[in-house]
Amino acid sequence: MAVSMTELVEAASVIPVLTVGEVSQAAPLAKALKAGGLRVVEMTWRTEAALEVMQAMKSAEPDLIVGMGTIRTPDQARASMDAGADFLVSPGLTPSLSSFLPSCGVPVLPGVATAGEAMSAVEAGFEVLKFFPAEQAGGRSYLKSLYGPLPDIRFCPTGSISAEMATDYLALPNVVCVGGSWIATKAMVEEGDWATIEANARLAAAMG
Repeated sequence: MAVSMTELVEAASVIPVLTVGEVSQAAPLAKALKAGGLRVVEMTWRTEAALEVMQAMKSAEPDLIVGMGTIRTPDQARASMDAGADFLVSPGLTPSLSSFLPSCGVPVLPGVATAGEAMSAVEAGFEVLKFFPAEQAGGRSYLKSLYGPLPDIRFCPTGSISAEMATDYLALPNVVCVGGSWIATKAMVEEGDWATIEANARLAAAMG
């Protein structure tokens, strides 16, 4: 599904950040998230099956916008796009990623943690930045302080954000969406707890 950054941001509220090790878990997970009302999800490249899981989720729910996260190299970015990733997310921004990703053809959320990194990312051509690890890097108070000198930079904070924190993050003027692993934790997925995941997704969707 080809989407622009504007379409991605408008479709997202709280983006589930997923770690899935078995392809068999992909279809029921996609269906639970979609049934809960979410439209955008991020699959992290933290398991060997990540690319296959992403493809299986897209096959199970074609209307879902599924991105690949934990992108650390241009080769990973290429492999993700070849596998059909709708967008890419990186934990940080290296010179090689900064050179490759702006023209890769899909929306990209590069990771930043400081004002200088945010300014460099925007200078490189990125529109929306992943603020990571959000809580450890200063949380809501830090993002609020960035709004004064950098009011035009938009963020998607991710990292140790709970359901209780998400609404407060979304209330900040420079936050357009939030990433959260609490919606479908690794343990929930491994246990096949699709009912809890759907309920969490419904709560997250309502925040948008």
